[in-house]
Amino acid sequence: MASVFFALLLALFMRSMQVGTYEMMEHDSVKNTTGYLQVQAKGYWDDKTINNTFENSQGLVDTLMEIQGITCLTPRLESFALLSSGNMTKGVAIIGTDPAIEDSMTGLKNRIIRGTYFSSDSNSILVGEVLARYLKVDTGDTLILLSQGYHGITAAGEFIIQGIFRFPAPMMNSEVAYLKLQDAQYFYAAPNRLTSLSVMIDDPDMLEDLRETITDKTRGKYAVLTWKEMLVALVQSIESDNISGWFMLGILYLVVAFGIFGTMLMMTMERKREFAVMVSVGMQRYKLTRIILLETFFIGLLGIIVAFLISLPVINYLHHHPIPLTGAAAEAMLEMNARPILPFSLDPELFINQIIVIGILTLLAVVFPVYYVNKFNILRAFRGK
Repeated sequence: MASVFFALLLALFMRSMQVGTYEMMEHDSVKNTTGYLQVQAKGYWDDKTINNTFENSQGLVDTLMEIQGITCLTPRLESFALLSSGNMTKGVAIIGTDPAIEDSMTGLKNRIIRGTYFSSDSNSILVGEVLARYLKVDTGDTLILLSQGYHGITAAGEFIIQGIFRFPAPMMNSEVAYLKLQDAQYFYAAPNRLTSLSVMIDDPDMLEDLRETITDKTRGKYAVLTWKEMLVALVQSIESDNISGWFMLGILYLVVAFGIFGTMLMMTMERKREFAVMVSVGMQRYKLTRIILLETFFIGLLGIIVAFLISLPVINYLHHHPIPLTGAAAEAMLEMNARPILPFSLDPELFINQIIVIGILTLLAVVFPVYYVNKFNILRAFRGK
């Protein structure tokens, strides 16, 4: 029973930590960047120019918000520009967005470390702290923006730094600046045009179903991309780590299987004389087989129940109080635009799968005892052979 208990306990903790980390990385990256889905003009993802935009219409927004499962739509106009202050210049990604909606999606307002969030003033800009340090500017300073606007029009303008933000990912702090949507549309001479509508949903498992629903509702007029198609590097990172995780879990299962099998083998060899006596006084072998199967079933069941009852409150605590990371591990998480923590998952499927696997390993371990009971020689068993 102890073998089953420790096997399930280790498997649950290991897999819960892995799945919890993946869920957190996906949620944080999606929330801070693309959203779960994006509605774009066809061809924009392959050729990200401001000419591949579409007209923002209230009818489109109303149509999408009527779809059950969609919680938020964030309109964005994204392009590139040169930011200049004095002798310092740097090319960055410009995100024109609705301040209120952007804050509800990414929590941008709470990431302001100096200055204030967007106000009613026009021509204001938010920049990352690394970018501000590189350009040697602070709140209240003026930046010159140069770019190419809609249909090749020259885009130039002055913007006052209203706030400086800090995201978990260093790249966001050094290569991104935010404008209000109306200011960005005016700057790029693209009135009422968008590069994307970022879609947040309440159930990530409905991702593909919602994409099909959006495509049907819009009659295929727009390209609808999932975060998995837009954040390819993140998906590949999770998949490669998941493969290594399953490999380590496989080694754990192998060790566990031999541990359980060794226990069952020892129990069988120690009871050879007992089996011989029972068969010699008239017990049928199939009944002895049934006894062994029932013994193994209850041993495994008790080990699984105890492991479940002990692991569940601990994993629940670690789910709500994740383990903080430091050093290289923390930096790796930040590079993925995720918080440097190790959260644990409470996904019911995770518990069910591990219980099934350990249960199967326990039942496989009883194959030898059952075979022995049906084949052993009574006289040799009496002699301990």
